[in-house]
Amino acid sequence: MMSTYDDSASVPSLGKADDLHQQVLASFPLCQLTEEDLTQHPLFCKLLATLSQHVDRTGLTVTLKKELEKAERDLQTQRLSWLCSESMYRLLQEMIQEHCVRKHHSTVAPEDDTFYETVKQCLVVAQCVRQLDPSATASQDQPPVLGLSAQQVLELMPQEQDVWKMKQRLPRELEKHLKKKCFSVLCYYQPEWEDESEGLKNMKLSRLSGLLEREKKKAESLKEKSRESASLLQRQTHCYLSELLGCIQILQSLILDHRLKAQKELDRKKIDYFEAKCEIIMQKIRAEMLEIQLDTYTADTISAHKKIREKLETELNASQLEKQSVECKLSSFEIFGKEFEVLAEEYSRLRQEIDTKSWALKEFSQHTD
Repeated sequence: MMSTYDDSASVPSLGKADDLHQQVLASFPLCQLTEEDLTQHPLFCKLLATLSQHVDRTGLTVTLKKELEKAERDLQTQRLSWLCSESMYRLLQEMIQEHCVRKHHSTVAPEDDTFYETVKQCLVVAQCVRQLDPSATASQDQPPVLGLSAQQVLELMPQEQDVWKMKQRLPRELEKHLKKKCFSVLCYYQPEWEDESEGLKNMKLSRLSGLLEREKKKAESLKEKSRESASLLQRQTHCYLSELLGCIQILQSLILDHRLKAQKELDRKKIDYFEAKCEIIMQKIRAEMLEIQLDTYTADTISAHKKIREKLETELNASQLEKQSVECKLSSFEIFGKEFEVLAEEYSRLRQEIDTKSWALKEFSQHTD
């Protein structure tokens, strides 16, 4: 119970908690913390608040921060020293190369040739000495390169008189060469200044560093704005994609609802279509069956008619033969009285029967055709 009481007592009040949360969030900007995290873990928040008194915003302790700053200052000093030496070395190399180009294209004065040869020889000796001089971290027992020592290489220096003359002339030549390079930078920065006088160029050259510094700050500012714009664009793109996905889901649901509503009407139309199609097919089937039945009936009727026609023709032939027989009898018995009348009546009956059968045969033939 005592532990529970202490934990609850260590949690600050609501008003102080908000200030404490802001202090912790400001002290640890690199940690991806939210005020909700600190609210849910009050003891952890208190620990971070205590820890913020001993570390800086990057998480380094005060002592380590001081040591890091001192190391950075030493590194900056060493870097500046190296840059000065390296700049001087490259500048002298450029001067020597330009002299060699001029010597190749035209005749140079002997003192100029002696000066640049002395500078070149001194540079070579100095570079060799630096290569032969062991560093502080290298072992002193390490054998020298090619068995040479720095003192032996220094013996290859030019004559002292030439070295003295070179040292007397070198500052003027360096100043001249540097001024030439500065004018080149100035004309590159502002090409319209190329045809101006040397005095005006010197005046503008004195302000060139400030102009370049402002241009640098402006470029850095634009670069920072570009990064912020890129970050903003990324966030807006993420929001846009999220909204787009939401709209797509809503559109899909609307399409699904519309499809379900329209599906009933579509199904009804399909049913009507298939019913009509089935009715047409059934009508075709019935027509074909009726045609088949009609063909069958016609064939049977023709066959029956043929039989009837053959029977009528047979009876007609028999009647005609009987008629001929009666005519013969009439012609033979005309001389008889009452017997002739009987034969005449028989002849009339046969004649009427023959006419009736002839008419029936004629009508049957027309109906069959």
